[in-house]
Amino acid sequence: MTRIDFHTNVGDPLDYACRLARKAYAGGHALVVLAEARRLAAFDEQLWTFVPLEFVPHVMAKSPLAQDTPVVLTSNLDDAPHHQVLVNLGAPMPAQFARLERLIEIVGNDENELAAGRERFRFYRNRGYKIEMHKQGG
Repeated sequence: MTRIDFHTNVGDPLDYACRLARKAYAGGHALVVLAEARRLAAFDEQLWTFVPLEFVPHVMAKSPLAQDTPVVLTSNLDDAPHHQVLVNLGAPMPAQFARLERLIEIVGNDENELAAGRERFRFYRNRGYKIEMHKQGG
């Protein structure tokens, strides 16, 4: 069964996801980041600049290099080459999340994000998933 972690009260979800991507890469883990196209583009840009002297190898899922790149960005899990860890930055329920070993939900402080996060939480809980909560400082 997929392990699900909710990281809530996140002040800057993109920065937080960048730090998770860096940690996964440093630990040798493959990571898929899921979001809507606009947010994914902002995350892609932030990955290039959030730590000036570090590089987190990442590509879009449709890239020919996706299979060999540790961090893959997508708005559709059908394109994801890795099945270890999924970071969800999107509002919708990730389709096919159950095929992944781990799902990390990042929920910011925005009212819309909170509402969507609560809905996803209820969905997982009602289906019997064990959920670990990680409340951040803001």
